[in-house]
Amino acid sequence: MFEAIKERFQGVFAGLRGRGKLTAEDISSALREVRMALLEADVNYKVVKNLVEAIRTRATGANVLNSITPAQQVATIVYEELVNIMGHDPAPMSISPKPPTIYMMVGLQGSGKTTTTVKIAKRFSRSHKPLVVACDLRRPAAVDQLRALADKAGIAFFGPEEGESDPVAVAKKSIAYAEDHLCDLILLDTAGRLQLDDELMAELESVKSSLPLFEILLVVDSMTGQEAVEVSNVFNERLTLTGVILTKMDGDARGGPALAIKATTGVPIKLAGIGERVDDLEPFDAKRMASRIMGMGDMATLMEKLERSTTEDDAEKIAESLKKNKFTMDDMLLHLQQIKKLGPLDKVLEMLPMLGGTKALKGSDIDMSRMKYTEAIILSMTAKERKQPEIIKGGRRRRIADGSGTSVQQVNQVLAQFEQMKNMMKSLGKLGKAGTKSFKAKGMMKNLFKK
Repeated sequence: MFEAIKERFQGVFAGLRGRGKLTAEDISSALREVRMALLEADVNYKVVKNLVEAIRTRATGANVLNSITPAQQVATIVYEELVNIMGHDPAPMSISPKPPTIYMMVGLQGSGKTTTTVKIAKRFSRSHKPLVVACDLRRPAAVDQLRALADKAGIAFFGPEEGESDPVAVAKKSIAYAEDHLCDLILLDTAGRLQLDDELMAELESVKSSLPLFEILLVVDSMTGQEAVEVSNVFNERLTLTGVILTKMDGDARGGPALAIKATTGVPIKLAGIGERVDDLEPFDAKRMASRIMGMGDMATLMEKLERSTTEDDAEKIAESLKKNKFTMDDMLLHLQQIKKLGPLDKVLEMLPMLGGTKALKGSDIDMSRMKYTEAIILSMTAKERKQPEIIKGGRRRRIADGSGTSVQQVNQVLAQFEQMKNMMKSLGKLGKAGTKSFKAKGMMKNLFKK
């Protein structure tokens, strides 16, 4: 997502930095590139026009042109304007003070609405007891799909009786079912269509008028480009949406909807689907999204992923190994397992600020399978070898290679990697002993990995 924009933006700002002092012509030339990048990303042309003019007004001011670091100021202005059009502050999901809270999920067929319904339910299951309700009685197997996804995620499910065809009746019955089963959050998975039509909208309006809905959430496929904005406008006019959820944000889409929906409809984007797993759903944050677009990484999201994926016991083990300056193969294995929980490695690396931009990431020799054989090699070691890897010589290396299905050369690479990590951990431990406030080893690791 946003790869094309990111690369174009990085090229623009690199060019500006190379010029030193800027002129109005320099900025106009750069903004032409920004405009082209946004249009190629399928951002609505009206949004592009307003955005570029807002940047131009601020960037051609005397304070910027006469600044010592004008290129950096222009980049900051672009970042701030991107944040403004996407919605400056995050819009959290609302919960009714009097349960049950009822959400109606709407969207076109194929947008990922049913999967997203279960993802939201799973997200709220940490503090609520959600119930997903099958109100899509038109699409073949829609009820069975929702039931299967709910069962897999451990979420309560309610569906129609045999031959029932009225979604309003099913929705009403679900309220009584929720009360009987102590469910305080109801998510209605409604019908979709391949395209908008009056019959679909009339059905949704009927559900809306019959139940006390707290949120009406439109699920939009981020790969549909400007069509997503048109769909959002129609749904908002007929139903008065409270929020939008973008799906498939982990794909190769150009990112237009994320930059245009809030600006054209006024409806906030509340959540973003970032993968196929039930946990791959995150709050939409314009500041973090703008950071990714600008190639600045997204360390805040990465830290949150670390916090969710690391248990308190693991955090204590890591902190203790730093405190004692005793880094073993078991510690290395623990680190690798924590990284695996964060998701695909290439997606994790995208959250790190890359000095060379996305091209540097693509051009690197990152081997996504290396983590698998590293783990296999460590697990093929004896407990003594993991604690004292210095005893692993020729015969032991051959045995470990055979046991892990790898080569002696790969075993050597893992041992070398271990020595590098060990030295790094020793450096962190020394910083902690020296009392450096911002890098105390134990404190830093507890903050990084706290649950």
